[in-house]
Formats: sequence, structure tokens, C-alpha cells
Amino acid sequence: MTTLSFAPAAGAAPAYRRVVRHALVEARLLVRNGEQLLLALVIPLAILVAGRVLGGRFGSLTTLAPSVLGLAVWSSAFTSVAIATGFERRYGVLERLAATPLGRSGLLAGKALAVVLVLLGQLVVLSAAAALLGWRPAYTAASLALAVLVVVLSTAAFVCLALLLAGRLRAEAILGLANLIYVVLLVGGGLVLPLSRYPAAVRTVLEVLPTAALGEGLRAAAVGQLLTWPLLTVLTWLVLAGAAAWKGFRWTA
Repeated sequence: MTTLSFAPAAGAAPAYRRVVRHALVEARLLVRNGEQLLLALVIPLAILVAGRVLGGRFGSLTTLAPSVLGLAVWSSAFTSVAIATGFERRYGVLERLAATPLGRSGLLAGKALAVVLVLLGQLVVLSAAAALLGWRPAYTAASLALAVLVVVLSTAAFVCLALLLAGRLRAEAILGLANLIYVVLLVGGGLVLPLSRYPAAVRTVLEVLPTAALGEGLRAAAVGQLLTWPLLTVLTWLVLAGAAAWKGFRWTA
């Protein structure tokens, strides 16, 4: 006679499944947050529409559309990650999740995958909106590949900077500072406005910023041009920010 056992089969799910499920939860939390949705879609869409309505006074779609795609990368990879991680650290969420089978590496992998998922959604929505407004990019195979590489490296660098900020300050300070940095670099960081529209005296300084490198790289790629200095700039920022985040991030408040 066969004896049925109703004892639970305790054990952790496979590592990839833990990471994917955590990433989906993280992505849903980011999308449901009204403030993050404002940064991720509402502001970039408003800039696109304003550019279409105001024409050359705000910038043509040729330069504005790729600039807004760069803004999407900046908002999701830096501002959203910094604020969300800061409050998770404050309330002990990071400490508790790190003690589960997910582990610290799985937690970071899940966060990274969540950022990628949200960012892909942003880029699709914003690209479609720009196309409806009349944007017609002139990518070549090489310039498109370079643009993708710049986006990937910039995303990683921004996430590292966000983790460094979130791992050192109080959550309330992170909320204010991350939003302030977002606005300042949106306006004056070479992200939305091309460097050619800034005074010559400040261009040299702006060129070392990762936001300017991302913006210039995407704008050039969208018209089929190849710029290598943005790639080198964001790669340098990734190395420096990654090393700083590795040493400076604290899991507990």
C-alpha cells in the first residue's frame, strides 16, 4: 500500500528564477510609484510635445528625440534607483532580503534586471511617441551599435552612482538630493540640450559629465555619426563609480 506524504518540500527556487521574480517585483514597484512615473515618462513626453509645438526654439526632433531617450536612461538608472534603494535601506528591506536565499548578489542582479525592463519599456514608448510626432532617425548599423553600447555603459554607471548615494546618506536626504541632481543635469548637464548651445567656456567641463556623453552620443548616432569620446567618458565613469559603490555601499542604515 502506498503511503502519501503531505510534508512540504522545503527548498529555495533555482537562482535564475529567484532573480527573475525579484526583478518583476522591483519593476512593478517602480512603475506603480507616481513620482517615478513622472520622471520616467511624463516629463520626457512633455519635453517631446513641447519641442514639437515650439519648434526650433526648444530644439528640433532630430536632436530632441535622442536627447529624451537619454533622459529616460538618466531618470530610471540614477534617480529612481537612488530613491528606491535609499528607502529600502532605511526600512531594513535590503538587510532582510540579503539574508534570504536570494542573497546579496541575487538582490543586485534583480535590481539591475528591473532597471533594464523598465528602461526598455520607456525607450519603446518614447521612441514610438517621437515617431508619431515626426522623428525620422538616420541610424546606420555602426551608429546604432554604438548607441546601444553607450546606453548600456551609461545605465551601469548611473546605477553605480545611485547605489553609492543610496548607501551613504539618509533616505530623506537622498530623496531631495537625487531629485536636485536630476533637475540640474537635465537643464545644465548636456543631456537634453546639445553642447553646441552652451557657452564655449563651459563646454570643456560639460564634456566630462556622463550625462553630456550620453546625450551627445545618442544625438550623433541618430543622424548616423560615430563619436568615440562619449563611449570613453561613460566607460571611465563606470569604472570609477563601480569601484566607489563597491567600497562605499552600506546595506544597513
